[in-house]
Amino acid sequence: MTDRDLTDPEYYLNRELSELAFQERVLREGMDDRNLPLERLRFLAFFTKNTDEFFMKRVGGLKQQIDAGVTKTTPDGRTPKEQWVEVLDTARPLFAQQSEYWQSVLKPTLADEGIEICTPDELPEGDQEQLRTHFEESILPTLTPLAFDPAHPFPFISNLSLSLAVLSSNGGDELTFTRIKIPPNQPRLISVSGEADRYVLIEDLIERNLDLLLPDLDIRDVSKFKVTRNAEVRRNEEVAEDLVDMVEEVIEQRRFATVVRLEVDADMPDESLTILKDQLGVDDREVFHREGPIDFEDFFELIDLDRPDLKPPAWSPKPHPRLGSLASDTRDETKSIFDEIKHGDILAHHPYHSFEGTVQRFLNAAATDPDVLAVKAAIYRTASDSKVIQSLINAADNGKQVAVMVELKARFDEKNNLEWVRQLEEEGIHVAYGTVGLKTHTKTALVVRREDDGVQLYSHIGTGNYHSGTAKGYSDLGLLTADRDIGFDLTKVFNFFTGPTLDDRFRKLLIAPVTMRERFTEMVRREAEHARAGQRARIVVKINGLEDPSMVEELYRASAAGVEIDLIVRDICRLRPGIEGLSENITVHSIVGRFLEHARIFYFENGGSPEWYIGSADWMTRNLDYRVEAVTPVEDTQLREQLRFILEASLTDNRRRWVMQSDGTYEAVSSDDDPVRDIQEILMAATEAALDHGYGPGMIVDTDLIEEALLVEDVTETETNASSEESGEVDLDADEKQTHSDGGDVSVFDVYSDHWYRPDSETYDWAVRTAEGDRRYFKTREGARKRLQTEYE
Repeated sequence: MTDRDLTDPEYYLNRELSELAFQERVLREGMDDRNLPLERLRFLAFFTKNTDEFFMKRVGGLKQQIDAGVTKTTPDGRTPKEQWVEVLDTARPLFAQQSEYWQSVLKPTLADEGIEICTPDELPEGDQEQLRTHFEESILPTLTPLAFDPAHPFPFISNLSLSLAVLSSNGGDELTFTRIKIPPNQPRLISVSGEADRYVLIEDLIERNLDLLLPDLDIRDVSKFKVTRNAEVRRNEEVAEDLVDMVEEVIEQRRFATVVRLEVDADMPDESLTILKDQLGVDDREVFHREGPIDFEDFFELIDLDRPDLKPPAWSPKPHPRLGSLASDTRDETKSIFDEIKHGDILAHHPYHSFEGTVQRFLNAAATDPDVLAVKAAIYRTASDSKVIQSLINAADNGKQVAVMVELKARFDEKNNLEWVRQLEEEGIHVAYGTVGLKTHTKTALVVRREDDGVQLYSHIGTGNYHSGTAKGYSDLGLLTADRDIGFDLTKVFNFFTGPTLDDRFRKLLIAPVTMRERFTEMVRREAEHARAGQRARIVVKINGLEDPSMVEELYRASAAGVEIDLIVRDICRLRPGIEGLSENITVHSIVGRFLEHARIFYFENGGSPEWYIGSADWMTRNLDYRVEAVTPVEDTQLREQLRFILEASLTDNRRRWVMQSDGTYEAVSSDDDPVRDIQEILMAATEAALDHGYGPGMIVDTDLIEEALLVEDVTETETNASSEESGEVDLDADEKQTHSDGGDVSVFDVYSDHWYRPDSETYDWAVRTAEGDRRYFKTREGARKRLQTEYE
């Protein structure tokens, strides 16, 4: 055990700065010339979208704490005020880099490729006239200039709205400030007539034709600005009489929340800036001067241009080979999805596998199958035109018992979820809105079906939302299973959503906030005990965030005990790797690719008896203590193989992977002279290979891409003659021999000589090639012998 004080702030990174470090990695992808131009633009747009949310949620929360006089420090030793100052100072150069790269590199690059973003003044006179006519007929009627003077109060500026600040006069020295909101219901990019891919920004077109909107005025200056407001508006749920009314009030209050950031043109005059700061209550630190466009999010529109030469090949999610209809499939096509799940667990991996062909098909079947008695689902986020919701409505129409948990407090999705609640209730479906003090973050569904041998439970436990849109861009996993223990556990969880209490006794699932923290802590400590005893000890975890100080402390202690730990953490990570004597056995990786890495996978080697889990929870305090989360074991060997492939290929990625240094900075892993290994490209290829192969696993594991040796099943540890193992000689013991028809005895190692070899490994002395073409590693000859007999006899 380490004798260090693990509460010392020096061992913890700051949560907010760690998230900004992730946004910097997103920005770096937008500035990486290895990415095609439109792909770079997509990352620049994501950087804007992500940082908008960061300021609304995280910076807004810090400002709320400052205003409340909070001085309590975080585990890294910073007060809210200190964090606020550091966050603003860290973010400022990132916005400057985004603007500079766009202006000096990407915008000219796109222009060279025929995609131009122009100002009206750069266009020929004929195009300018055509655009002026378009402005007068289609844009001008939608604009409302709002003056600020003794007769007019300062106008309300809505969150994330883009505006023009106009200074004008009637010929004298006195200036009038006028705000013109850029209409959000008009396209931001306006196509120039007769030009295939030439555009002007609507704010530039409005500025160019202000004489039509503000006639007979002397326009002294026109500057663009954008306001970001705090999204951390909360009500006390304990005293709220109605959760729906409370959420509606929060949505309304958010519109008028405190301003946390003001972005302005770099050359905005002091007169306009002073008015905005005074009227919006903005500190100098909260003002960000921007060159070029202030908002890049609308540039997502350009990504859809028909220019395959400027972006990666489009990816279409594939059918799962066990569920898709393939010409080469010899199965009985009348077989239901429930028969297939009962035959064996199915692991869906989005966006590699189609959401519609897996999860949606599961819910559709539940809605229409006459033997289904009940359908239950927990919805955190879903699409605005959700087919998932429609399936639940259809199920109710078909006489099924339907219960739906809709989390009304899902941030930024409250309004959408409220609308679904009302529609579900109008259909007579029982809807639970959430629980006091907790968010429901599980991604779970349960189907109860009457069968010949009794009532069967079918479950889906996922890492991502029931959202067909994000399933095309988020990398997520979902387990479809007929495991009765998991079904009973899910029954308890759904009973909690509608009942008074959450049971703390579960057969297989790890459920937050009642059992998950305790079980994860036990498993980390167990690895440390194995390491101290000289047994196999390894932890590999893939999550979105590692923020919980207690889990960080447990990982430090495990590392100090000798456990080898790989953490694939997409964004927030408080843990400092590489501290001598403490975290030198921990490596923190982060992958930033075309798909958002969102799946959570947990691997514990457990002395050679491995355990694998997937689920909805990150190692964040909110997930472990303040949300209802579900994590499921994955026990099927073939599915573990797929999880192993995902983790091991991720750890050898040399294109999208970053490795954290002990100071919290990240370094990109370079391929140098080695072949490029992009984990997401590898998984796309593995999925296509599985589809070509026909009925079977969801992906074909390429063992040549795997350098590590995570276990998918128990390793036999029986001791044998050490001298023969060290020499590499094979003894022909009686129990290893087979009797041939001619009466001769030969060793199984001789009979299957093409299926085993002695690997170049410090850990394993034997390797067996399986019938499926994979490899299994063993420390002992006895383990290899038994595997050869299992595989080939």
